[in-house]
Amino acid sequence: MGLFRKAKSAPELPSYSLEDYEPVIRSSICTGERVACMRERATGRRHEILLLRTDEDLDRFCRAYGLKPDEIKTVY
Repeated sequence: MGLFRKAKSAPELPSYSLEDYEPVIRSSICTGERVACMRERATGRRHEILLLRTDEDLDRFCRAYGLKPDEIKTVY
């Protein structure tokens, strides 16, 4: 039934090489929605990783890739 469910844990974030990929935050001008992405340095193609709803989501993204929040560019 669903009365006693096991709590879901957050899924693992995929691994990316920081030599080939650049971390960016894609931000919407209209809605303010923010998504943490990895952008390929060679082609500029973005791979969306995590929807940033709270500051904890940004901290999780930074911890997963060994980054500081001020090292991440924001693109619109």
